[in-house]
Amino acid sequence: MSKRNSAKHKLDRRMGENIWGRPNSPVNRRSYGPGQHGQRRKGKMSDFGLQLRAKQKLKGYYGDVTEKQFKRTYQEAASMKGDTGQNLIGLLEQRLDMVVYRAKFAPTVWSARQIVNHGHIRVNGVKCNIASRRVKVGDVLSLGDKAKEMALVIEAQSLPERDVPEYVAADGTESVTFTRVPTLDEVPYPVTMEPNLVVEFYSR
Repeated sequence: MSKRNSAKHKLDRRMGENIWGRPNSPVNRRSYGPGQHGQRRKGKMSDFGLQLRAKQKLKGYYGDVTEKQFKRTYQEAASMKGDTGQNLIGLLEQRLDMVVYRAKFAPTVWSARQIVNHGHIRVNGVKCNIASRRVKVGDVLSLGDKAKEMALVIEAQSLPERDVPEYVAADGTESVTFTRVPTLDEVPYPVTMEPNLVVEFYSR
């Protein structure tokens, strides 16, 4: 399991963007970086710097998956037909923890991973506790009996700042169907993601 030990808002502050679109993000109050040098004028970033930043932002958005996991996902995307950047986004969106997050079964990516790890999610009626499992088109995800009453789940379903995307079709409030692998344009990112720069980073 990938565990984020540092504060979850740290990535927002480092990138100067509200990565997850949360109302309590610190960049909503100030857009500069953390620390006493946060307001210093930044020089022009190199191509490598831009590529690295794009990779850190995308990797961080998905719950800060490990570098090994992320690179393996990229390599799989590169071996598939079609645009590598689009393939990468599609593979990341097929992660079980991500579909749980998109379905509004959890308020954050980290809590989605926790709910999966604790065995509260059913895939086609069978309990699954592997957050990185690849969800297939047509798979039905549902909440376990205990999860339906969890405060975390109830809070997530009432969040106004994000909607369930079309490729995760809701069957009531307790189950969803993964209808298709989304394209970059369909994924409801609160900020601009640049998978093409991630591809350039790894293909150097």
